[in-house]
Amino acid sequence: MSDSDDDTPRLSAYTLAALQEFFAEQKQHTEPSGDSKYNVGIIEENWQLSQFWYSRETALRLAQEALSAAGASGRIACVSAPSVYQALRELRRDDISVSIFEYDRRFAVYGEEFVFYDYNRPLDLPESITAQSFDIVIADPPYLSEECLGKTSETIKYLTRGKILLCTGAVMEAPAARLLGVRTCAFIPEHTRSLANEFRCYVNYDSGLDRGTEIQTVAAQYRAP
Repeated sequence: MSDSDDDTPRLSAYTLAALQEFFAEQKQHTEPSGDSKYNVGIIEENWQLSQFWYSRETALRLAQEALSAAGASGRIACVSAPSVYQALRELRRDDISVSIFEYDRRFAVYGEEFVFYDYNRPLDLPESITAQSFDIVIADPPYLSEECLGKTSETIKYLTRGKILLCTGAVMEAPAARLLGVRTCAFIPEHTRSLANEFRCYVNYDSGLDRGTEIQTVAAQYRAP
């Protein structure tokens, strides 16, 4: 064996650059920072946690609906709906308060707006989160089961001052109506991947989502100049 470094395998400049780009990409997905951390889908789905992100268009549409429903200086809770939270923050509305309730601790990158949430413990929330303190709650229970919906409903009813926007499977229409008093909207949410189950949006108030597609997703009108 030679003591010389000449026998040590070396990467070509092209291969080294490709590796650096790969690792930088991986870091961006695991440790997003700056304004880019609010990009819809910047944190990759974890299927083991039953995570399926909305398409950008759907996330923005739901974010716009939440802004309209919450009103000026409103408070919005996103329960297991990180895509909507990201869209709300991407729209850069500083006059609203938004909290993201999530089991996945990767979303702790959002600082004080992140609230660790386990639907199996629906009312195990920080003392700072008081009852009926949000103008609207947007929720997307991670599993299509009445048990999951029932426990998430406890959280929703604790948090909301009245308005509820629920996104879940079409098969959950009856239990959703019974548990939360919500009805199906005309707007149909879409995901970045094709799912086997049909999804629907449900509300308990007069919503723009009931008016089909007449409301355009124009994010620029909310952006800071």
